[in-house]
Amino acid sequence: MSVDPNMPILVVDDFKTMRRIVGGLLAQIGFKNIDEAEDGNSALVKIQAKPFKLIVSDWNMEPMSGFDLLQKIRASENPAIKTLPFIMVTAESKPENIIKAKQAGVNNYIVKPFNAETLKAKMVAVLGAF
Repeated sequence: MSVDPNMPILVVDDFKTMRRIVGGLLAQIGFKNIDEAEDGNSALVKIQAKPFKLIVSDWNMEPMSGFDLLQKIRASENPAIKTLPFIMVTAESKPENIIKAKQAGVNNYIVKPFNAETLKAKMVAVLGAF
């Protein structure tokens, strides 16, 4: 599968600085169509309106966490949304959280801090080589 550098990617984080950092890392590895949401609720609205090809979401957010967002996406009636590739980003590396996210259907998991090389490796594991 060929990965399109223009594919729409949604970055979800409650900190604007972190959204900017992740967006910058995505741009550094060649992606151009990056959108942002400040929490799970606003992400769901955007996901309903635009056919994203990847979600990169923080775990800890209010009022809807990244984990809750993942569960809502996986429970969707829309097959395009239900199967949307999802990478969870978190500062916590607790094995039980990783297991919980995997059981909920996350495609990959990144522990902060991370760099463009790590992000690309996780994306390749989810989307294929690019």
